[in-house]
Amino acid sequence: MFPLGTVLFPGAALPLQVFEPRYCEMTEVCLRSDGRFGVVLIEHGSEVGGGDTRFGVGTVARIVEAARTPDGRYLLTAVGVERFRVKRWLDDAPYPRADVDLLSETKRVGSRADASRDSVERLLVRALALRAELGEPIPPLARGLDADPVRASFQAAAAAALGPFDSQQLLELDDPVARFESLGELLDGAIEVLQFRLAAG
Repeated sequence: MFPLGTVLFPGAALPLQVFEPRYCEMTEVCLRSDGRFGVVLIEHGSEVGGGDTRFGVGTVARIVEAARTPDGRYLLTAVGVERFRVKRWLDDAPYPRADVDLLSETKRVGSRADASRDSVERLLVRALALRAELGEPIPPLARGLDADPVRASFQAAAAAALGPFDSQQLLELDDPVARFESLGELLDGAIEVLQFRLAAG
């Protein structure tokens, strides 16, 4: 398990620079097996040194690229695979570990899911355009959201670049339509703030 100050959504990429000895050891274990580890958001505390408290829903990550630097650090790229819920935390020695249950998604298809996806896509495009006008870096969304509502809901949540606690709220929802609806409300608020900032110069 890798507690971080960010939320990883299924389908999203996660670049990591691993330098703490315990996480270097964990990385080596992962690379010798299937390359998978869990990512959870830190609720209180910091990424370095331990002693943190963590949220109970996270995402399985799979390492897709790995390189080791001469000073022993690992440079990783991982991709989110699927969500899980922590059943119980185990001893943090030699690195954080937990027993988890994988979480299934409510499969929503049909007009409501399509309408929710289309509405969020319009809001997301608007929010990203405003961020670009403000000179902020924005993630690419060249081909639009995926046709599958589950994948699209995670894709939109990742591209929205919300704060970690808002992102965690979205990650914990089991229904893509509920995720779209919650994300739409968050994007409405973000657009208001961005418009105010733009108007204020």
